[in-house]
Amino acid sequence: MAWLPEDWGRALAVVAHPDDMEYGAAAAVARWTAQGKDVRYLLVTRGEAGIETMSPDLAGPAREAEQVASCAEVGVTEVEFLDHHDGMVMPDMRLRLDLARAIRRHRPEVLLSINFRESWGGPSWNHADHRAVGIALLDAVRDAANSWLAQGLDDPAWSGVRFVAFNASPQSTHAVDITDTFEVGVQSLLHHRVYLEALGDGEASVRQFLSDKAVEVGGEMGVEMATAFEMIVP
Repeated sequence: MAWLPEDWGRALAVVAHPDDMEYGAAAAVARWTAQGKDVRYLLVTRGEAGIETMSPDLAGPAREAEQVASCAEVGVTEVEFLDHHDGMVMPDMRLRLDLARAIRRHRPEVLLSINFRESWGGPSWNHADHRAVGIALLDAVRDAANSWLAQGLDDPAWSGVRFVAFNASPQSTHAVDITDTFEVGVQSLLHHRVYLEALGDGEASVRQFLSDKAVEVGGEMGVEMATAFEMIVP
């Protein structure tokens, strides 16, 4: 793997659920905001169907509030939610246009997300929403740049997206040194208290999970801790 390019000023993180960025990518976001970069978040759903013991009308607002607090921990103040239905996200034209609108409005140089591949590596199966968001996001980059394809959107076409970086992909190509911001990343995940309690995960298990992967990737890169991304140029 190579080091992920950092010669950019603005990024938009687009994921399906509250907590998606916090399982590895948040520490990288903390590094970038500390450098003075502008990072913003767009959540496709509010994660309302993600807690079996809590009804969606309660879980959605709770998880939204947790995400806002988690973002503040890593220096992100702009957080938006699209209100697609948790667990039923489709990579259709509706989602593509919603994402294209956001890309045109925020005008990022870089898009961030999490693994959209079918597997996390080995005999595993990725969540349908993760897969759908990743596919739609890559298509939306082109939609946002094409003034003829996406007519009727409020903002002018934006062709300034240089690449999309997907955290924790089994096909990772690049890495980011998070040695100095690992702890901030841990704290950002711990803000998702309602969700973690439903999973039965305490601080020790959360810290161990994040640490194990960060040390593994860091070892490959010759640093103490790192997180991996698959970089795609749409």
